[in-house]
Amino acid sequence: MIAALERYFGFDELGTNIRTELTAGLTTFAAMAYIIAVNPAILAEAGVPRAAATTATCLAAGFGCLLMGLWARHPIALAPGMGINAYFAYTVVGGMGVDWRTALGAVFLSGALFCALTVVGVRERILLALPRDLYPAVGAGIGLFLAFIGLRNAGIVVPSEATLVSLGDLAAPTTVIALVGLALTAVLLARRIPGGILIGVAVATLAAHLTGEASSVEAVSVSDEAWAGVFALDVPGALKLGILDIVFVFLFVDVFDTMGTVIAVTGKADLIDQEGRMPRIGRVLGVDALATVFGSLVGTSTVTSYIESAAGVSAGGRSGFTAVVVGLGFLASLVFAPLAVLIPTSAVAPALILVGAMMMSGIGRMDWETPEVSIPGFLTLITIPLTYSIANGIAIGFIAYDVIMIGRGAGGKVSWLVHTLVAVFVVRFAYMAG
Repeated sequence: MIAALERYFGFDELGTNIRTELTAGLTTFAAMAYIIAVNPAILAEAGVPRAAATTATCLAAGFGCLLMGLWARHPIALAPGMGINAYFAYTVVGGMGVDWRTALGAVFLSGALFCALTVVGVRERILLALPRDLYPAVGAGIGLFLAFIGLRNAGIVVPSEATLVSLGDLAAPTTVIALVGLALTAVLLARRIPGGILIGVAVATLAAHLTGEASSVEAVSVSDEAWAGVFALDVPGALKLGILDIVFVFLFVDVFDTMGTVIAVTGKADLIDQEGRMPRIGRVLGVDALATVFGSLVGTSTVTSYIESAAGVSAGGRSGFTAVVVGLGFLASLVFAPLAVLIPTSAVAPALILVGAMMMSGIGRMDWETPEVSIPGFLTLITIPLTYSIANGIAIGFIAYDVIMIGRGAGGKVSWLVHTLVAVFVVRFAYMAG
């Protein structure tokens, strides 16, 4: 049995063994297990039952990781994406008033589109056509968006009629719990403790219950909702709604997340050849697309590859068996799905803030000295959190980029696809204004 596994996953070729791969898988799982608590907390804001969202998170992550490990055979783990889940909950459902089931229908449509584009090879061409100068700004803008949501949920930032936002009551019990959780989690991350975010969420949850700031009365009564999100999506409703821009944002953000993560993780694992090619890249993209479709069927937002996979690679993971171990970890976590309601918002807030902070890491790669890059990049970065919309931030950044490039006589260097998208964005804003 072990010999068969070693041959299938190519342990000898990759210079690894089953013990190393097992350790790597457990390391990656510990690094990203926080999503089991954080994703349901965000989706609950959209009306998805917390227990159902937890079940969906575990199922989608388990499916994606197993498929990545067994079919694509890369040490890359997947789960519902951070940032895009906030777009799902706060912009599509909260801002646009779309029912969460219909929003899941849009996720399904985007996943189906991912699959089609991957099969015909268009997805890679789209990625190459988009201005790479704006990649870091999109990721960092989403990070600021998540951090802003976390600060709000913690009570650290509150609304203000005079200044729009202001500092909240730092002595409020729930805010104190969030601050303690934030400090603890930050220290754990600084000390490179595996699972630091998850530990922080657990300690903050325990503190909330011990101080009476959270109630556990509902834990058993909602256990029957654990499977309420399975096949709850409304695809006909999404089609009738005509939510093309929503589907586009799901597609756009996932393309960025996936390719950025895949390049970073496979590069760290020395899986890219001298010509810059990665083996089975088509399968990697296909897994990402299929996992999103599956995720929408079981009740969660877009599934994507996780940069936390690098933790397992650092521990020696080189083969798909690493991803298989992560997938089994998520599936084993299904037993805890009904307990998700025990986790209060204040306990999850620190995770959102710190994940947002980590998503800012790529901003240093932007060319801040070049106006045609720095201006649209800055506008993307700042408008995503301030308009509470990833879609608006991306649209404004692209429009600014295209206008500046045309204005300086370099419009011919911009892909026709970008020009087309900008025209769509302009029409969209004009329609919204009318």
